[in-house]
Amino acid sequence: MLNPHRLRVLHSVIATGSIQGAARSLHFSPATVSQHMSILAQETGLKLFERSGRGLTPTTAALSLARGSAAVLQGLDELDRQVESLRLGRSSHLMLASFTSAAREWLPRVVATLRAKDPGMTVQISLNEPYAEKTGRPVDIDIRNESPLEPEEHFKGYLRHLLRHEDFAVVVPADHPLADSATVEVQELSNQMWVDHDIKDSPNGRMIRTACQAAGFVPQFAARLDDHNAALSLVAAGLGITVLPHLALRDLPLGTVVRPLRNPTVQRRIVAHVKQDRAGEELVVAALEVLREESEKSLDEEPLT
Repeated sequence: MLNPHRLRVLHSVIATGSIQGAARSLHFSPATVSQHMSILAQETGLKLFERSGRGLTPTTAALSLARGSAAVLQGLDELDRQVESLRLGRSSHLMLASFTSAAREWLPRVVATLRAKDPGMTVQISLNEPYAEKTGRPVDIDIRNESPLEPEEHFKGYLRHLLRHEDFAVVVPADHPLADSATVEVQELSNQMWVDHDIKDSPNGRMIRTACQAAGFVPQFAARLDDHNAALSLVAAGLGITVLPHLALRDLPLGTVVRPLRNPTVQRRIVAHVKQDRAGEELVVAALEVLREESEKSLDEEPLT
C-alpha cells in the first residue's frame, strides 16, 4: 500500500517544481523530500521526475499518480476531520445535494446558519443534476424537484419533506410581441423558436415537453444547452424563448422579461430527502428549518415582470 504522506510530498514537488520548493512549503529539509521521492519511486517502480535546468519536470507517470491520488488524499483529510469531530463529541460534517438554482438561492443561508451554530462545521455541497458527476457517497439532505404528473420519489433510509410547489414562466426578449401580454398560453409558443436548457431528460424538461404536447405541438429549438443561465443569455440575444421555474429567474439578463404561463400551468414539486439516521440531529433539523423558511419566502419573490 502506498504511503499517503509520500503522495502528499509528490503533490508538493509537482506544484513547486523542485525539491527545494517542496521543502520550503512543507517545512522539511531538501534531503527529506528527496528521500521520500526516492522511496516512492522504488515502491511504485516508476520514474517520477526528470531534470530540467535547476528544476524537475514530472513524468507522465508522476502526473497520473498525482491525479489518481488527489481524491484519496482529500478523502483522508475529510476522515481526519470527522475523527476530530467525533473525539470532541460532535458530528461537524454535513453533506448536501441540490439542483443549481436551489443551491444558489437557498444554501448560502443554510451554510451560514450551520456555521453560526458550529464554527467547526464543514458543509459539502454537490449538484444532483442529471448531468452532474456523482460522488457515490450518500448525502444527508438531498434537495430535488419532481413532476406532479409522476409518482412521488421515496428513497430507502430517507424521510421525504415537501418544501413547495412552484410555477414555471416563459422568458422572452424585451422586444418580443409576447412581452406585451399579461399572461402567455402554452399554445402561443408553438410557432416560436425555443432555447432548450435541458438536454439530459430532467423532471423540468419532461414537464415542459408534456405541457407542449398537451397544447398540440413539439418545440422547435434554435439552440440546446444544459445550463439555464447560458440559455437566458441566448434569449437576451434574441435567439428564442425559454420556459423555466421561477427559482431560476432571480437574476435575469438585461433585455428579457418574464410572463406567467397558463393553459396548461406548468408546475414542479421541490422536495428535501433527509437521511433517516441523522434526521433528529440539531444541525440537520436546523438546516431543514432554514430550507422551509427560504422556500416559503421565495414564493413571495417570484418574478412577474
